[in-house]
Amino acid sequence: MHNALERFFKVRTPPAPSLEELLQFYEQGWVSGGYESPEEEARYKEYGREILKRFREIHAPDFRLPIALERRFNLDIEGIKLIGFIDRVDKLDSGGLSIIDYKTNQELFTSDYLENDLQLTIYQMAAEQTWNLPVEKLTLYHLRSNTACTCAPRDEKRIDQARQLVLDVAENINQGNFPATEHEFCPCDFPEHCPYYRHQYIKTEEQPDRQEQLPGIAAADAVERYAEIQSQIKELEAELEEIKQSIIDYCQAEGLNRVYGSEHDISYKLTQRTGFSGDEVKSVLEPEGLWEKVLGFDQALVRKLMEDRSTPAEIKKKLETLKKITSTYTSLRLRQHDGEEE
Repeated sequence: MHNALERFFKVRTPPAPSLEELLQFYEQGWVSGGYESPEEEARYKEYGREILKRFREIHAPDFRLPIALERRFNLDIEGIKLIGFIDRVDKLDSGGLSIIDYKTNQELFTSDYLENDLQLTIYQMAAEQTWNLPVEKLTLYHLRSNTACTCAPRDEKRIDQARQLVLDVAENINQGNFPATEHEFCPCDFPEHCPYYRHQYIKTEEQPDRQEQLPGIAAADAVERYAEIQSQIKELEAELEEIKQSIIDYCQAEGLNRVYGSEHDISYKLTQRTGFSGDEVKSVLEPEGLWEKVLGFDQALVRKLMEDRSTPAEIKKKLETLKKITSTYTSLRLRQHDGEEE
């Protein structure tokens, strides 16, 4: 789809390419593979044709040449290099720039999604650095519905926040501090390196067909034994706790977030509780006349105050620096491989 749309706009002069040419671009760039059956591939291919037909109907009448297509950028943020490609950049009549990024997501983009999309922020920074012109429109183009979801450009405050985020992430990477997080797209192409999936790839030289050994019991057996003990928790509570600890020790020793048995897997998570010192919070809030809002020093009220939009950003920042770890605990979550928790 991206290749066809790039070639649609990549002509020397208007008018726009014909529908036949656009579909030919699409056909030439089509890659067979990754489909469960020829029938599924045919359905997706036809769906793509319909999207492109509608795209041309919308954009051919007022066709204009963009100033850039698939533009590579190299953004420097205090020595941190960000490299990427912007799908399309248009020049507006006002003289400003409009950035368009094509997306094939299932759902239409919400206002909140647009406002918080880091990719668009980075694109704006890169475009303004490249052309020395202001970006006036940011758009995620939803191809499935042929809808341009547009928002205003980021202000200087948002740009500064994105810049700081890049620096923070880079620092965490340099320090090796970038814990894995799960989401709907897991696993990625590198599950053998992920603490949620790496256990499936661990082998030992002594037992190449088995997983790494836990202290006193095989990892796979531990998971299944853990599931069995749950149903007999009152009678076997002590044994369950012992096995639980062995799994925790193993996860901590191997840097894993999940271990797998033949039918079950167990996710390990270290949770930290944070809290505040009453005197320290009072010293920040009292001069601002906000101490009464958390009078009696209720931790929940402090957090509520930090989430309140009317609370000054500077106060929120000061409170954030006062957070301390008040306790830690570990937990295990058991589920079958089909995703059903037990």
